[in-house]
Amino acid sequence: MFEKKTILTGVKPTGTPHLGNYLGAIRPAIRLGHEALAAGGRHYMFIADYHAINAEKDPAVLNQKLREIACIYLAGGLDPAKSIFYRQSDIAEIPEITTILYAYTPKGFMNKAHAYKAAVDKNREAGKPDDDGINMGLYTYPTLMAADILTYDTDIVPVGKDQVQHVEIARDIAGAINAHYGKELLHLPEYFVDNNVAVVPGVDGRKMSKSYGNVIPLFEDDKAIKKAIFSIKTDSRPMEEPKDPEEILVYEIYKAIATPAQLQEMGDGLRQGKLGYGHIKNMLLDAVIAEVSEARDKYNYYLAHFDEVEGMLEDGAAKARPVARATLKRLKDAVFGN
Repeated sequence: MFEKKTILTGVKPTGTPHLGNYLGAIRPAIRLGHEALAAGGRHYMFIADYHAINAEKDPAVLNQKLREIACIYLAGGLDPAKSIFYRQSDIAEIPEITTILYAYTPKGFMNKAHAYKAAVDKNREAGKPDDDGINMGLYTYPTLMAADILTYDTDIVPVGKDQVQHVEIARDIAGAINAHYGKELLHLPEYFVDNNVAVVPGVDGRKMSKSYGNVIPLFEDDKAIKKAIFSIKTDSRPMEEPKDPEEILVYEIYKAIATPAQLQEMGDGLRQGKLGYGHIKNMLLDAVIAEVSEARDKYNYYLAHFDEVEGMLEDGAAKARPVARATLKRLKDAVFGN
């Protein structure tokens, strides 16, 4: 499905990811990029720092988060020699394209945007005015996202189910502009939802999330990873009592990282009363360390040599900008009759 297609993925710098982020978002995004490139397509991966400033106003914190997310994707296998990897704010054409898109974006699109509606609902629950603390960056977030997508004639945007709306709004804006001028000025993108992406439970059984404090760290040392894994909730049943693996939280987390053979081994051991909770936690620990150890070494290297990463981002921006300039010229020629 990716043959000669352009795929684009944006990621906000939101802080150090955990195992759930890595297995559920980072690794799948990199894999899809590799598949697109192997099929003769193009892969754009950008760090959405303009989006991030809606919530994070401290430049030191923002810069640290940006460094971390760039290093994590590189450590996870993103190849900047093949993928076009850049920082959103390095593409000066994006804000100008966004300004043009505003003129064709109905206000109603912004009113129904998930992020804005969620913020309003949160205010109402707290007894505050609807728009308390809501800035225009958050409110117009979908139009900037549309510019990110439409600028590069994107064919496919891999998203989670909660982000499908962004691609639909981008399509609607592009469709309105194309209809108004009677020609395809902007390419209509499609969304791609990978239903096989893992949703990793946290150590307490809820979805793994920093806000719940239930994460397994990604690039901390083995001791910290072990501490998190051995805090996973279990019951007091003895080892020899047969257990349904699907009822065991350790097994549920293991599903996201284990090979079929490893999963079969743990499942059979639980069903037959041959594996205790200590055994299966150690199996999970071994699998996590095996998965992240090489990436952790790369991550630490890139953090310590961020000048190299800066060079990669600058190279990516140099590749992305000619495409952005061409899109902007196409729009301005139509809008201003050049």
